[in-house]
Amino acid sequence: RARCQKRTHRREPVAPPALFTLEQNFPNPFNPATVIRYRLPVAASVHLTVHDALGREVALLAEGPQRAGSHEVRFDASGLPSGVYFCLLRAGSFTAARKMLRIQ
Repeated sequence: RARCQKRTHRREPVAPPALFTLEQNFPNPFNPATVIRYRLPVAASVHLTVHDALGREVALLAEGPQRAGSHEVRFDASGLPSGVYFCLLRAGSFTAARKMLRIQ
């Protein structure tokens, strides 16, 4: 499995985002690491995973309850080959996916 590092931003009180959002990873294409950002308008149980082009889960980046607000995870794919990967976010009834490209 690939490694990840989670960061949750805690700043002065700011209104939570209006919508669930999974942003495109940056940089994309990436080598070997990238940052994935997502926003939750309400507290939710989050399941954030990365899958290869065949649909196999290659990394679990976040799982469990999270507060409303902006979140980011650093995904290190140094143990994975070049290719297309998909980041999948499930939070409550919301589901979104983003295509990512790992190059070496």
